[in-house]
This record gives sequence, structure tokens and C-alpha cells, in this order.
Amino acid sequence: MNLGIFTDTYYPQVNGVATSIFVLKESLEKLGHEVHVFTTSDGEIKTIEKNVYRVPSIPVVCKRRLGMFYHARLAKLIKKLNLDVIHTHTEFSLGIFGRMMAKELNIPLVHTYHTIYEDYTHYIAKFPKLDSLAKVAARKISANFCNSANMLIVPTEKVENLLVSYGVEGNISVIPTGIHLEKFAPTNYRYQDIQDVRSSLGVEATDKVILYIGRISKEKNIEELLENLQPYFQEKEDVKFVLIGDGPAKEGLEDLAKELGIENQVIFAGEKPWNTIGKYYQVGDVFVSASQSETQGITYIEALASGLPVVAKADSCLDGVIQNNVNGYTFNNKADFLHELDSILVNEHHKEKLSFHAIQSTEKFSVKHFSKNVENVYAEVIRWHRFSKEAQDFYADVV
Repeated sequence: MNLGIFTDTYYPQVNGVATSIFVLKESLEKLGHEVHVFTTSDGEIKTIEKNVYRVPSIPVVCKRRLGMFYHARLAKLIKKLNLDVIHTHTEFSLGIFGRMMAKELNIPLVHTYHTIYEDYTHYIAKFPKLDSLAKVAARKISANFCNSANMLIVPTEKVENLLVSYGVEGNISVIPTGIHLEKFAPTNYRYQDIQDVRSSLGVEATDKVILYIGRISKEKNIEELLENLQPYFQEKEDVKFVLIGDGPAKEGLEDLAKELGIENQVIFAGEKPWNTIGKYYQVGDVFVSASQSETQGITYIEALASGLPVVAKADSCLDGVIQNNVNGYTFNNKADFLHELDSILVNEHHKEKLSFHAIQSTEKFSVKHFSKNVENVYAEVIRWHRFSKEAQDFYADVV
């Protein structure tokens, strides 16, 4: 198949959506398909990328970029590519461009819904009344775009149920995003190399490490983790909380750590290159998160693939990901969080058992499984589009 992917975020940007699309392109090409990516400009790009086309863009919230809604010269090129399917991954600039091209070329449109925008409206609406209106607008924008697609892909049933509540109709396929599991395998990394990384972060050889990897932003609910950990740190001086990532809430959270008197045990390590992130997972003894804004939680799966038990706040996106007392725990309150966390950090045998099952539990999230499922969606939507077109032509001839 000849495929066109339209997205506002792509490698080398570091976020779950960019990673997902990069992996999808790579894996579909290995299956023998021709994949063309249309995305935003990025100052970090210094070399020519195969089949990647970038449109002028401007930075917006959360390090995302907003590109041109239509690019005439690129539209001419797209018409010559003879695409079989257009697959959009955003409801905004490049997504609108992709939808326009699918309609103009009369080819099927597949859309993946990645982001629950109503959880991010605080970036643009600073007052409560405006925020509630922004959430309503976010739901309507999401529903309108999703209803315009011939087929919709979502990563979890949580997102499927949410979109149905928005008024989204039509065919929805639940396909968890795949990851390169082998990249995170503990066997990839030498003991001394990991100790060197720990040392560079200010972690002692005898310290236990609670790890978070991801954006440092309000919707990730890191504030709750810091407040929960305050009494624990008073009893456990050999435990550190390492946060890998960057974002708009970093400075405020650093101030909060000082107010709580735990700044000596909380390490904000900053963002690390995506192609080296695997070794940073090996620094931890347990991975934690209190986010309620995830559509799937790719970092949870990466942590599990790295052999890290996960302790995360209960959320329906974790169904089928975290199995209590098998590969980690979900929690609902502070007491549960500290109990489950401590059961891992003080009992090495228990931690090793959870670690073993953590790695095993990620097999269903492999890139191969992911790409084959998406390939099947493409084949199905092409088949139905051809059938619909033939039926319309037949009806026109009869009339």
C-alpha cells in the first residue's frame, strides 16, 4: 500500500504521539509499504529525511507546533503520490490538511485519536469559566473530526468510551500503540554503565530509586506524588525520587519539593534524548505516576518492558496493562500508594518477581503486533471504500 500520514508532531520531538508515529512508519515500511509523513517544520532537523515532508509552522503549547492548514505546493506533490489511504494523527493543522486531501482525492481517511484535549485546556484558558467553555469546545472539535473519518483508531477502551460519550459514531478499532520492546530489555545494559548514569544523576550506589519519566506538566499530577512521598522520605533517607523530563510545571514542582522539605531526595534530571531513554529506565527500582490524562500510558509499558514494577493511580487506560501483585499496583489513595511502594522497595525478592512478570506482560504491545493490526485496518477501509464507490457508480448508472 501507498500510505500518507499527517501529524503535527514527529521525531525528533519527544512525546508519546511522535514516538508512536515514528514507530508506525518504520514498522509499516518493514512490512513492504510505502509511507509518506507530512508534518511540521523543526529546527532540530539537519538532514534530509526519506519520505518526510515538513510544512512551515509556529510553536504553541506543550512544545507542540501548529503548521499550515493547506500547502499548495505540497498538495500538488500529494496528488502525484497515488496514495491508497490517508491516516491523520491530529485534529488540527496537518489533520485538517490531510482530511482535505482525502476528500479531494476521494480516498479513505483513517484517524487516530491520541490526546484527550479537555485535560489540557488549562494551557489556553486561565479562568475557570473560560476553562469550562474550552472543554466543551475541545469535545466538539474532537467529535467533529472523528466523525469525518472512515475509520477511527484509539489506543484503549477508555478513549473509545470517551469518544462515544462525545457523540462519535462509526467504526472504532482499539489498537494499543506498539513499542520496540527489545530497546528496553535490561540485558542491553551493563551494570557499570547504569551505575555511571546513577552517579551522574546524584544517586548513591546504595540508594533506592523511585522513577518518573515523562512531561513535567500539570495534567501529569506530579504534585500528588510529591505530597504523598513527604512522610515516606522522612523515614527512608536512602530513597530518591528521580524525574526524567521537562515541562512548564518543573519550576513550581521544584519549589513545592522545597516547601515540603524533601528537595534533597527529589532529583529533576531534565529531558534526555529519546534514543538513550532506555538506559534511564534501568536507573529505577519502581516506576510511579499519578496521571489521569493518559490515553494509553506508553511510559508505563516502557517501564514494564525495562523490568520495572509500576505503581500508578487507578485509571481505566491501565486495564490490561497493570495487574495488581503481578507486574505492579494501581492505587486510589495515599495510604495504598505508600504501602504498595514500600512493599517493592523493602522486599528484593518481591521486586524481582514483579520485575519478571513486568517484562512478560508487555509482549502484546510489540511493534509487530501493532503494525499488523493497523495494516488490517487499512486493508478493511480500502475494501469498504471501493465497495461503496462501486455501489454509488452502479446506482448512478441505474438512475
